[in-house]
Amino acid sequence: MSLMKQLALIGSTASGKSALALSLAQEHNALILSIDSLSIYNEIDIASAKPSRDELARIEHFGINTLAADETATVFIFIDEYHRAHEAATLQKKNLILVGGSSFYLKSMVDGLSYVPKITDETKAIATEMLHDLKGAYLYLSQIDPLTMHKITPNDSYRIEKMLHLTLQTSTPPSQWFEAHPPKSIITHCPILNIDIDRAHLRERIALRTHTMAQEGLIDEVAELERLYGRTPNSMKAIGIIETLEFLDGKITKQKLLEDISTHTAQLAKRQQTFNTNQFALQTRGSVEELAKIATTILTHP
Repeated sequence: MSLMKQLALIGSTASGKSALALSLAQEHNALILSIDSLSIYNEIDIASAKPSRDELARIEHFGINTLAADETATVFIFIDEYHRAHEAATLQKKNLILVGGSSFYLKSMVDGLSYVPKITDETKAIATEMLHDLKGAYLYLSQIDPLTMHKITPNDSYRIEKMLHLTLQTSTPPSQWFEAHPPKSIITHCPILNIDIDRAHLRERIALRTHTMAQEGLIDEVAELERLYGRTPNSMKAIGIIETLEFLDGKITKQKLLEDISTHTAQLAKRQQTFNTNQFALQTRGSVEELAKIATTILTHP
């Protein structure tokens, strides 16, 4: 039986999750799995506010610098990273700390996912052709499975594509497939610690981080990302990047750039706080200091 212990730190962006995770990992012999939809991309360093090279060198991290900016982060990528991190922690006799702002990936892994068959190249090709008419593809799926498509908006191209793949591959409506293949949890025995932070203090931290990103070269980073990958990839639509592209287009001033990033980040933080509070049934809430003590007990308890 493995003696490895694990826990997850969740909280809004700029709430202090990464710093707490790094401190705990150093004190309690742990590896870190980052569950963040932007830090997973190589070359997106400043816009993602990922740990520094020094921090990454001090503690082994997973889920960081895994994809190129023109690839797509999915829950299955993070599942692979979790398995890699879990295996490494077990072999090295270390603990594992999961941390990140993309809590919907964590929720999917905790609640479980249904088995999905391998999608053949032939199926993908048919789906790609159908997706040229996104509205038509949505209507096609709605006629086959209104129960599922009622939960998906007509412009959600990612989820429409996934449902189309499943329908074409299995010749089964998605709702029937998922009923026949109930979800199985990927992550078990993992306490979830949710950081509480005063909203005014959080806004101050967000503003400070935004200015720091600008000073560290955010504009140059985004310009280089655009040169290498264009604007089509999902990663190029992230907060911090999309506003910088508007600045590069001459649509906004640098001051407006900083204001927009701060505003949009604060809005994201509010959505994250709501999601974290409502979507995780088994969680412990508290300040960074309070959760540090609780985490220490979890990671050191026999």
